[in-house]
This record gives sequence, structure tokens and C-alpha cells, in this order.
Amino acid sequence: MRGVCFLYGEDAPQDILLPVAAGLCCKPGGFHIDPVRPVERAVITHGHSDHARAGHGAVLATQETLDMMRLRYGENFAGSTQAIRYGEEIRLGDVTVKFRPAGHVLGSAQIAVTCKDTCIVASGDYKDAPDPTCTPLELVPCDVFITEATFGLPVFRHGDAADEVKKLLASVALFPERAHLVGAYSLGKAQRVIALLRQAGYDAPIYLHGAMETITHYYQSRGIELGELRPVKGVKKAALAGTITLAPPSATSDLWTRRFPDPVTAFASGWMRVRARARQRGIELPLVISDHADWDGLTATIAATGAGEIWVTHGQEDALVHWCQSKGLKARPLDLVGYGDEEESETPIQDEAEA
Repeated sequence: MRGVCFLYGEDAPQDILLPVAAGLCCKPGGFHIDPVRPVERAVITHGHSDHARAGHGAVLATQETLDMMRLRYGENFAGSTQAIRYGEEIRLGDVTVKFRPAGHVLGSAQIAVTCKDTCIVASGDYKDAPDPTCTPLELVPCDVFITEATFGLPVFRHGDAADEVKKLLASVALFPERAHLVGAYSLGKAQRVIALLRQAGYDAPIYLHGAMETITHYYQSRGIELGELRPVKGVKKAALAGTITLAPPSATSDLWTRRFPDPVTAFASGWMRVRARARQRGIELPLVISDHADWDGLTATIAATGAGEIWVTHGQEDALVHWCQSKGLKARPLDLVGYGDEEESETPIQDEAEA
């Protein structure tokens, strides 16, 4: 299943990594990267549920990603696990594997696979914007760069997340009698929003939906300062006036919101750049905060790797392939299936109805 191929000598990149039904397969290394179905050996970029699935024989990932998988799927999520540090090099079969920071969420990594003289970097998901809750993206020189393209259209320019948080705080000040509910994915986005609120000087307690508590407390256990956090469960309705609560996106549009006084519904996502999406979801306060690179971030990162060939996957592939080709780079879409917007694919750790 090679799709579009280019002509190479002996060390053709597609002989090192190849898209198959289960995901990216490294035959000379005997593993798959972020496989979408159970495999014998999986190398995982980060803990989001569309990349990190249970049921593999062996899993290699950062300690944080392994911990996220354990929190989500239980102790026996894989036959065996091995933690790898950023910059550490491991030999698997005929290839070497090295993890580098991706700047996406806590523990997220790009995976550099080297065979003989060819280096391929699989980015997983990444962003180049500053984030106080995870290690920043590291640019990794390579021959082939496999990039995500979640926001791979020129319309997606996210701007400064701190300015979006200022919008939220301005709304809180304007409507002190109302509660503010912020929909945010429970791994990465919620903790980043909290940290940005603290950086902006907001020191009041922040409330959490039950599905947010486990991972947010894990972030705190890893030394991420998030200030005072409280469970929203059991708090009287009147006491929530003027407060901020973080919840899974799905919870902000169901009966759960009735416990809040005249709630203002916000949603922190790169998709909020598309106003029609915000209106469609009934979002009163769209916040353009993304944990993925925007168009400028994608193109800048691709250029900085120095890679002569770019493989584009899960997202708006065509526009980014065209941009690469216009710059004289070899480029192709990988057409991998099973990856998407993690806000839609989230499996809450705790039943939302109990929160």
C-alpha cells in the first residue's frame, strides 16, 4: 500500500516507514508509530486517544505518555511498556529511534527514525506556540518530515493565546453574576488554559468538571503550577456566579450546565477561528486557542527542518502538499485514517453525568 512513490536508491524512505492499515509501519524496526489497531510493538507520540490506544503487545513512549495511557485505560493497557527520555537513542531492529519534544501536550514527542544515512521524523501532533505546561517544540533536521496538517489552510492563523484569555477575563468582569464554562479537551488544552489564566493574573479558584480532575492533578504532580483548583460537584448554584469552570466540550451543551447561574459558554479551540463552527455549537464566547500549529507554524516548521521531502497526514493535506511543491520540495499526502480532532474523539475518564 505505497500510494504515491518517488524514485530512490537503496535507502528509499518508504522502505523505512510505510503507511499500512494499522498506521505507520517501520518494517526494519519491527514497530508501528501511533497504530490505530493493536500491534505487537507500538511507538507512541503522545497520550491523546486518537494516537494512543490500548491493546498493544509492547509500548515505547515518554513516561508522561505512558502515565496518561495508564490513567485512561488502566494498568494493563499494554503487554509491556518502556519509557524513553527526550534525546535518548534506542536501537530497534535495523533502525535507531530518538524522541524529541513536540510542544503539543505534556510528554508529546516527535519520533526520529534513522536507518543507515536516512532520517525520517514523524511529528505526531505539534505546535510552535509557547505553552507553560509542556516542553517546547524542538526543530529536528531530517531528510523526510512527516507533518500533521490539522490546521493546514492559510485561513488558520491562531494569534496569541494570551489575548484570547484576556477576552475571557474581560467577559468575567463584565458579567459578574454569570458563570463562565470553558469547553476544553481534558489532556493539554484544559491545563494550558488554566496556566494562561494564572499568567494573566487570575488567582481565584478555578472549578473543574469531574472528567478534568484526574489528568489535571497529574499535571500538578509533574510540577506544573496551576493554582487553586476545586471540583464543581456539590457547589451551590449561587456560589458559582462570577467563576470559571473547565469542562469537556460535550458537557457545555448538555443538561449538566443547568447547575450554573446563566452560564456563558466558551470553547477553547483552533476551530473557533471559523465563526460558523462557533455558531453551530451555540458558543457565546469562542476562544481561538489551539494545541496544533497553525498555517504559519506548519510552513515555518517544515522549512526549518531542512527536509527535502514532506509527507502530510491527518488534516488539510492538499493545501500543505501544494505549498511544499511550490517551494521545490517533494511532497505527498499519506491518507492515514483514524486520526482526527481529539476534542471529538475524547473518552472521558469519569462519567460526565457524575460530575
